[in-house]
Amino acid sequence: MNANSPDTSETLFSHTDTSPQASNDPLRFAEFIDLLKSLIREPSVVGAEHAFFRVLQRELEERGAQVTWYEGLLVAHGNDPHSSMFSSHIDRHGLICTGPNEFQFAAFVAGQMSDLLGKSVSEELMLTLMNRFDNTPVIAYEPWSGAYRGRGIINNAFICEYRNNLIFEVEGLEHLVAGTPVGFLDRLKIDHGLLSGQLDNVLTAAALVHLFSLGYQGTAFFTAEEESGGSWRYLLEWFRRFGGSTNELYVVDTSPYRNREEADRQQIVLRNRDEFADFNLETTQKLAQVCTSLGVSYSFKDHYIDQVNHANLGSSKPPMSLGRTELGRITDKSNGLVHGTTLQIPTTGYHTMNETASIDSSKAFLKVLTRLGNIHLEE
Repeated sequence: MNANSPDTSETLFSHTDTSPQASNDPLRFAEFIDLLKSLIREPSVVGAEHAFFRVLQRELEERGAQVTWYEGLLVAHGNDPHSSMFSSHIDRHGLICTGPNEFQFAAFVAGQMSDLLGKSVSEELMLTLMNRFDNTPVIAYEPWSGAYRGRGIINNAFICEYRNNLIFEVEGLEHLVAGTPVGFLDRLKIDHGLLSGQLDNVLTAAALVHLFSLGYQGTAFFTAEEESGGSWRYLLEWFRRFGGSTNELYVVDTSPYRNREEADRQQIVLRNRDEFADFNLETTQKLAQVCTSLGVSYSFKDHYIDQVNHANLGSSKPPMSLGRTELGRITDKSNGLVHGTTLQIPTTGYHTMNETASIDSSKAFLKVLTRLGNIHLEE
């Protein structure tokens, strides 16, 4: 962590008012929270994101952005589109109806991860998911229009021995036909300076939309199918058609930690690399300098993972992965056309209905984005 940056365990409530209703806030954080409350209620199941794209289009155009749809990608820009570029994925975990009262985890289906196709989902992952969503309320919708198709509750999940895949049973949605997406019914919760819900990745998508409320004139990308590993393809196709000779990209996301103590050691999470590629050194250093100039504390996730793995040497614990990010994939596949770094919000409860991020980190995240996006806030 930056030694000169404030200790977030002390500054979590350092603002005059940490509630979203705080006045005289140049970030207009109360507006951001209102937007987040609205967006988190709209389902966006991986592989069935069109309906959420329609919601984003309306919100972005209301804020003056010019919006263009491509397959798997929504692009919004202001009057200076090449001045800065941010990307956030907009898909969230959910289910897909695959037969009469039969539902599978959407990321498995969208990513073609069933055992029948030779890409078996690990038993460890299936067992984790099987116990994670018991009694979770869900909502079904038409994938294109977003029209409501009913609501229900998950009452059983089991591993099918014939397909070696995870099957869910949902009470109340027996009428659905195969292909219908089912999202987790969600509401944003605010308590003791913390935001919680199914935040990945509606939290950072809302932040990019909010930038246009603050006067952003650059470009924001909203990608589909990140959770199934496909979003980078849509993004790279856009850069090959419309990008410059080199393109600096900031990919925003949430970043999981084991508990709040670990998450609160930094306001913002940076990375030097992931499993696929090293990120651009100059861009990463520039981002670190921006954080320092704003008094925002940060750490590098790859350093954290190295430390955890070193501490676990000789134990039975498997080593932690460096992670697979959208930026790493596109850096690896673009042959230098796209380069950049990541900017992430530390969270706990990753990929659950109770993923939690601090208001302090969310505000710091917005401050950094406004500086990178050349937005001049009125103090």
